[in-house]
Amino acid sequence: MTILSDRDIKSYIQQKRILIEPFLEENIGPSSIDLRLDSKFLVFKHSDITHVDPRNVKREELMSEVIKEENQPFIIHPGEFILSNTIESVTLSADIVGKLDGRSSWGRLGIIVHSTAGNVHPGFSGQLTLEIANISKLPVCLYPNSKICQISFQLLSSPAEKPYNVRKESKYINQQGPGASRIDEEK
Repeated sequence: MTILSDRDIKSYIQQKRILIEPFLEENIGPSSIDLRLDSKFLVFKHSDITHVDPRNVKREELMSEVIKEENQPFIIHPGEFILSNTIESVTLSADIVGKLDGRSSWGRLGIIVHSTAGNVHPGFSGQLTLEIANISKLPVCLYPNSKICQISFQLLSSPAEKPYNVRKESKYINQQGPGASRIDEEK
């Protein structure tokens, strides 16, 4: 697989093989695009829930939504795990896979932006859910609109036979806002 350079990213955006909405050209780096933190956060109701059963996830009972203004931080405490999403919506053609990574500046503060879900499948379209954890010993302020992560792109050897947008089992297509787990929908 080949990782796209800044020049190729711009070309693929012009060809509409990669769509980023809203798109800010100044967020393109040498081999990735910085994405920004939205203002919505999902927080586990850990004082109300005794456990999580992956076969019977009750999303409404499990998490509550918190919305912050742009200059109002969400304070993530040590050991806390929350969900949020990117402001940008990402759409990929059937021959491109995205790789989501945290930015080093946030990692140096102890902020992890994805616990496992770093791949953005060919054919995906929607906002990206961020699985954010604070592994430091201090609370950290997360400000909406901050550049929190980056996405790089790799070319597949051939287009996916069943891209994400045509698979029946795709649970997160066209998602808007942070998406709680839908593991209970798996067969």
